[in-house]
Amino acid sequence: MQERQTRAIEPEPVALAAADGCPINGFVWRRRAPDAGRADRPVVIVNAATSVRCRYYFRFAAFLFEHGHDVVVYDYRGIGESRPSTLRGFRASWLDWGRLDFEAVLQYAAREFAGQPIDVVAHSIGGFVAGLAPSSARIRRIVTMGAQYAYSRDYAPERRRAMLWRWHLLMPVLAALCGYVPAKRLGWMEDTPKGVALSWCRSRARFEDTFGRGPFALDEAERARLVERFAAVRAPLLAISVTDDEFGTVPAIERLLAYFTGSAVTHLRIAPEQIGEAVIGHFAFFHSRFEDTLWQIPLGWLKSAALPEDAPGSVVLPSWRAR
Repeated sequence: MQERQTRAIEPEPVALAAADGCPINGFVWRRRAPDAGRADRPVVIVNAATSVRCRYYFRFAAFLFEHGHDVVVYDYRGIGESRPSTLRGFRASWLDWGRLDFEAVLQYAAREFAGQPIDVVAHSIGGFVAGLAPSSARIRRIVTMGAQYAYSRDYAPERRRAMLWRWHLLMPVLAALCGYVPAKRLGWMEDTPKGVALSWCRSRARFEDTFGRGPFALDEAERARLVERFAAVRAPLLAISVTDDEFGTVPAIERLLAYFTGSAVTHLRIAPEQIGEAVIGHFAFFHSRFEDTLWQIPLGWLKSAALPEDAPGSVVLPSWRAR
């Protein structure tokens, strides 16, 4: 009965504004007095994948809330609750999602949950976003799932040709023709701002080189400061990947992890059959059918910065540390 009552609690809508005035909207699960403000009750921010609505993570957020965390989910500018009346001509990039949007949510968490540790669970590009915010050093612990920044040579070899066609050829053409990517009507994801599509399709081996030219170009000093922000993060980081994720290959995961030079990182790689499943892929980790299996892994890390003893999968040794 207590579990059903806890899960029945509806989140509160939250409306923020990024430093440039752009509205950032989402939802928050919070425990009121007497638990409010307790140092042993963390607040978890959930960073979504590219063009995935924050509502997709509602059941996972409710699960974390049930297990002693306050939780904030939000949509990046241009997506879901933070979508403007029209995306045509709307300016947004991956950099904006990190430097401005995630930063606004971090500041909100520090202000509204004063005295509580701030943790992050990040899906796909959300792990990259986590290192871009000026306040990322506030984060206590991080869990990522399939986190990378879509460098095409890291895609799974057997899927690379099809992925190049969709994400690096067709997507930018649609963005140029429509002024945004009408991805929802194609069954891909949520409609996506043009600048985000360009961030994706132009992704380079070193992410900062992606932003050395084009409409979101930064000078060399600014690009260096972005890299320094990743290095300033001290949070223990658990990177989870699965063997049937065409985006989250070992090279892709390690490419992003290599920027978190100040963090103790653990890369846990799981095969679907290790939990009795045929498929997990890039998105299914956050499906509620994995509550008793996969969801226990981030829960354990958020509580103790350690893997549960019975965690499936194997730890991948970080080859990038030797570079």
